[in-house]
Amino acid sequence: MKIEVWSDYVCPFCYIGKRRLEHALSQFPDRDKVEVEFRSFQLDPEAGPTSKSIHELLAAKYGITAEQAKTMNAQVADQALGVGLDFKFDTMIHANTYDSHRLAQYAKSKGLEAELTERLMQGYFTDGLNLGDSETLAALAAEAGLDKEEAVTVLNSDAYADEVKADISAAQRLGVTGVPFFVFNNKYAISGAQPGPVFSEVLDQVWSEEQQEPTLRVIGGSDDASGNEGCGDGSCSV
Repeated sequence: MKIEVWSDYVCPFCYIGKRRLEHALSQFPDRDKVEVEFRSFQLDPEAGPTSKSIHELLAAKYGITAEQAKTMNAQVADQALGVGLDFKFDTMIHANTYDSHRLAQYAKSKGLEAELTERLMQGYFTDGLNLGDSETLAALAAEAGLDKEEAVTVLNSDAYADEVKADISAAQRLGVTGVPFFVFNNKYAISGAQPGPVFSEVLDQVWSEEQQEPTLRVIGGSDDASGNEGCGDGSCSV
Protein backbone atom coordinates (compact mmCIF):
# COMPACT_ATOMS: atom_id res chain seq x y z
CA MET A 1 0.00 0.00 0.00
CA LYS A 2 1.21 3.49 -0.80
CA ILE A 3 0.14 6.61 1.07
CA GLU A 4 0.95 10.00 -0.43
CA VAL A 5 0.81 12.95 1.95
CA TRP A 6 0.63 16.52 0.70
CA SER A 7 1.67 18.84 3.52
CA ASP A 8 3.53 22.00 4.45
CA TYR A 9 6.05 22.29 7.28
CA VAL A 10 4.40 25.34 8.85
CA CYS A 11 0.90 23.82 8.85
CA PRO A 12 -0.04 22.80 12.41
CA PHE A 13 -2.64 20.29 11.31
CA CYS A 14 -0.12 18.67 8.96
CA TYR A 15 2.05 17.77 11.97
CA ILE A 16 -0.97 16.64 13.98
CA GLY A 17 -2.27 14.61 11.04
CA LYS A 18 1.15 13.06 10.55
CA ARG A 19 1.12 11.84 14.15
CA ARG A 20 -2.41 10.47 13.85
CA LEU A 21 -1.47 8.54 10.72
CA GLU A 22 1.65 7.21 12.42
CA HIS A 23 -0.40 6.05 15.39
CA ALA A 24 -2.87 4.27 13.10
CA LEU A 25 0.01 2.63 11.24
CA SER A 26 1.58 1.47 14.52
CA GLN A 27 -1.58 -0.57 15.14
CA PHE A 28 -1.86 -1.82 11.56
CA PRO A 29 -0.74 -5.49 11.30
CA ASP A 30 0.87 -5.05 7.87
CA ARG A 31 2.71 -1.81 8.58
CA ASP A 32 5.88 -3.15 6.93
CA LYS A 33 4.03 -3.33 3.61
CA VAL A 34 3.00 0.33 3.67
CA GLU A 35 5.04 3.07 1.97
CA VAL A 36 4.49 6.68 3.03
CA GLU A 37 5.63 9.41 0.65
CA PHE A 38 5.47 13.10 1.50
CA ARG A 39 4.61 15.50 -1.30
CA SER A 40 5.29 19.24 -1.48
CA PHE A 41 2.61 21.88 -0.94
CA GLN A 42 2.90 25.55 -0.01
CA LEU A 43 0.11 27.23 1.92
CA ASP A 44 1.63 30.66 1.38
CA PRO A 45 4.07 30.82 -1.56
CA GLU A 46 4.43 34.59 -1.01
CA ALA A 47 5.46 34.32 2.64
CA GLY A 48 8.50 36.33 3.63
CA PRO A 49 10.36 37.70 6.66
CA THR A 50 8.24 39.70 9.07
CA SER A 51 8.48 41.12 12.55
CA LYS A 52 4.90 40.10 13.32
CA SER A 53 4.17 37.18 15.62
CA ILE A 54 2.21 34.11 14.54
CA HIS A 55 -0.68 35.42 16.63
CA GLU A 56 -0.65 38.78 14.84
CA LEU A 57 -0.49 37.13 11.42
CA LEU A 58 -3.43 34.88 12.25
CA ALA A 59 -5.41 37.85 13.54
CA ALA A 60 -4.78 39.78 10.32
CA LYS A 61 -5.69 36.78 8.16
CA TYR A 62 -9.09 36.22 9.78
CA GLY A 63 -9.90 39.77 10.85
CA ILE A 64 -9.92 38.98 14.56
CA THR A 65 -8.13 40.41 17.60
CA ALA A 66 -4.72 39.23 18.72
CA GLU A 67 -6.28 37.80 21.87
CA GLN A 68 -8.76 35.79 19.84
CA ALA A 69 -5.88 34.53 17.70
CA LYS A 70 -3.99 33.46 20.81
CA THR A 71 -7.04 31.54 21.99
CA MET A 72 -7.34 29.79 18.63
CA ASN A 73 -3.66 28.86 18.67
CA ALA A 74 -3.96 27.59 22.25
CA GLN A 75 -6.77 25.29 21.14
CA VAL A 76 -4.59 23.93 18.35
CA ALA A 77 -1.74 23.45 20.82
CA ASP A 78 -4.09 21.39 23.00
CA GLN A 79 -4.88 19.15 20.04
CA ALA A 80 -1.16 18.78 19.37
CA LEU A 81 -0.53 17.87 22.99
CA GLY A 82 -3.09 15.10 22.60
CA VAL A 83 -0.79 13.36 20.10
CA GLY A 84 2.41 14.07 22.02
CA LEU A 85 3.50 17.29 20.29
CA ASP A 86 4.62 20.48 22.02
CA PHE A 87 3.55 23.48 19.94
CA LYS A 88 5.11 26.79 21.02
CA PHE A 89 3.28 29.45 19.04
CA ASP A 90 4.94 32.30 20.93
CA THR A 91 8.36 31.46 19.48
CA MET A 92 7.41 30.29 15.97
CA ILE A 93 9.02 32.23 13.11
CA HIS A 94 6.94 32.88 10.00
CA ALA A 95 8.88 31.73 6.93
CA ASN A 96 8.61 30.73 3.29
CA THR A 97 8.91 26.93 2.95
CA TYR A 98 9.99 26.70 -0.69
CA ASP A 99 13.62 25.87 0.11
CA SER A 100 12.49 23.42 2.79
CA HIS A 101 10.51 21.54 0.16
CA ARG A 102 13.46 21.51 -2.24
CA LEU A 103 15.63 20.15 0.55
CA ALA A 104 13.02 17.47 1.30
CA GLN A 105 13.05 16.40 -2.35
CA TYR A 106 16.82 16.01 -2.06
CA ALA A 107 16.31 13.99 1.13
CA LYS A 108 13.83 11.77 -0.74
CA SER A 109 16.53 10.97 -3.29
CA LYS A 110 18.72 9.80 -0.39
CA GLY A 111 16.02 7.76 1.35
CA LEU A 112 15.84 10.18 4.30
CA GLU A 113 12.65 12.05 3.51
CA ALA A 114 10.80 10.86 6.62
CA GLU A 115 13.65 11.85 8.91
CA LEU A 116 13.98 15.34 7.45
CA THR A 117 10.21 15.92 7.40
CA GLU A 118 10.00 15.17 11.10
CA ARG A 119 12.99 17.36 11.90
CA LEU A 120 11.67 20.31 9.91
CA MET A 121 8.29 20.18 11.61
CA GLN A 122 9.80 19.81 15.06
CA GLY A 123 12.17 22.66 14.27
CA TYR A 124 9.35 24.99 13.35
CA PHE A 125 6.64 24.10 15.87
CA THR A 126 8.71 23.26 18.94
CA ASP A 127 12.23 24.63 18.56
CA GLY A 128 11.34 28.04 17.14
CA LEU A 129 13.70 27.72 14.17
CA ASN A 130 13.57 29.79 11.00
CA LEU A 131 12.85 27.49 8.06
CA GLY A 132 13.57 30.34 5.69
CA ASP A 133 17.22 30.45 6.74
CA SER A 134 19.63 28.35 4.67
CA GLU A 135 22.12 27.76 7.49
CA THR A 136 19.34 26.51 9.73
CA LEU A 137 18.06 24.19 7.01
CA ALA A 138 21.53 22.79 6.35
CA ALA A 139 21.98 22.09 10.07
CA LEU A 140 18.62 20.31 10.22
CA ALA A 141 19.56 18.28 7.15
CA ALA A 142 22.71 17.11 8.92
CA GLU A 143 20.70 16.16 12.02
CA ALA A 144 18.44 14.08 9.77
CA GLY A 145 21.45 12.14 8.47
CA LEU A 146 22.14 14.02 5.25
CA ASP A 147 25.49 15.37 4.12
CA LYS A 148 25.61 18.99 5.25
CA GLU A 149 27.82 20.21 2.41
CA GLU A 150 25.57 18.57 -0.17
CA ALA A 151 22.58 20.20 1.51
CA VAL A 152 24.29 23.60 1.28
CA THR A 153 24.92 23.02 -2.43
CA VAL A 154 21.26 22.18 -2.98
CA LEU A 155 20.08 25.23 -1.06
CA ASN A 156 22.42 27.56 -2.96
CA SER A 157 21.02 26.38 -6.29
CA ASP A 158 17.62 25.79 -7.85
CA ALA A 159 17.97 21.99 -7.56
CA TYR A 160 14.76 20.01 -7.09
CA ALA A 161 12.58 22.96 -8.03
CA ASP A 162 10.93 20.91 -10.76
CA GLU A 163 10.06 18.17 -8.28
CA VAL A 164 8.43 20.68 -5.92
CA LYS A 165 6.43 22.22 -8.75
CA ALA A 166 5.36 18.77 -9.97
CA ASP A 167 3.99 17.88 -6.54
CA ILE A 168 2.07 21.14 -6.32
CA SER A 169 0.66 20.62 -9.83
CA ALA A 170 -0.40 17.08 -8.92
CA ALA A 171 -2.24 18.46 -5.88
CA GLN A 172 -4.02 20.99 -8.08
CA ARG A 173 -5.14 18.24 -10.46
CA LEU A 174 -6.59 16.38 -7.48
CA GLY A 175 -8.45 19.50 -6.42
CA VAL A 176 -6.47 19.89 -3.20
CA THR A 177 -7.10 23.29 -1.64
CA GLY A 178 -5.81 22.58 1.86
CA VAL A 179 -3.45 20.29 3.67
CA PRO A 180 -2.82 17.75 5.04
CA PHE A 181 -4.22 15.63 2.24
CA PHE A 182 -3.67 11.86 2.30
CA VAL A 183 -4.14 9.62 -0.75
CA PHE A 184 -4.24 5.84 -0.30
CA ASN A 185 -3.33 3.75 -3.36
CA ASN A 186 -4.88 6.40 -5.61
CA LYS A 187 -8.29 5.11 -4.46
CA TYR A 188 -9.24 6.89 -1.24
CA ALA A 189 -8.35 10.27 0.22
CA ILE A 190 -8.50 11.84 3.66
CA SER A 191 -8.60 15.62 3.88
CA GLY A 192 -7.39 17.20 7.10
CA ALA A 193 -6.07 15.86 10.39
CA GLN A 194 -8.96 13.47 10.94
CA PRO A 195 -9.27 11.41 14.17
CA GLY A 196 -7.14 8.27 14.38
CA PRO A 197 -10.04 5.82 13.82
CA VAL A 198 -10.67 7.40 10.40
CA PHE A 199 -7.11 6.54 9.32
CA SER A 200 -7.46 3.03 10.72
CA GLU A 201 -10.73 2.49 8.86
CA VAL A 202 -9.24 3.56 5.53
CA LEU A 203 -6.12 1.46 6.07
CA ASP A 204 -8.26 -1.62 6.71
CA GLN A 205 -10.55 -0.87 3.77
CA VAL A 206 -7.76 -0.37 1.25
CA TRP A 207 -5.83 -3.38 2.49
CA SER A 208 -8.92 -5.58 2.34
CA GLU A 209 -9.67 -4.55 -1.23
CA GLU A 210 -6.10 -5.13 -2.36
CA GLN A 211 -6.12 -8.65 -0.94
CA GLN A 212 -9.27 -9.71 -2.75
CA GLU A 213 -8.72 -12.05 -5.67
CA PRO A 214 -9.89 -10.45 -8.90
CA THR A 215 -12.87 -12.22 -10.45
CA LEU A 216 -13.27 -12.70 -14.19
CA ARG A 217 -16.43 -11.20 -15.62
CA VAL A 218 -17.55 -12.53 -19.00
CA ILE A 219 -19.22 -9.97 -21.24
CA GLY A 220 -21.71 -11.60 -23.64
CA GLY A 221 -23.66 -14.86 -23.50
CA SER A 222 -22.51 -18.38 -24.25
CA ASP A 223 -25.54 -19.53 -26.24
CA ASP A 224 -24.92 -20.53 -29.84
CA ALA A 225 -27.37 -18.30 -31.64
CA SER A 226 -26.24 -19.61 -35.03
CA GLY A 227 -27.20 -23.16 -34.25
CA ASN A 228 -23.64 -24.41 -34.79
CA GLU A 229 -22.64 -26.60 -31.89
CA GLY A 230 -19.70 -25.26 -29.92
CA CYS A 231 -19.42 -21.97 -31.79
CA GLY A 232 -21.23 -18.76 -30.98
CA ASP A 233 -20.73 -15.13 -30.03
CA GLY A 234 -17.61 -14.98 -32.15
CA SER A 235 -15.80 -17.76 -30.31
CA CYS A 236 -15.57 -21.55 -30.31
CA SER A 237 -15.50 -23.84 -27.31
CA VAL A 238 -14.26 -27.36 -26.89
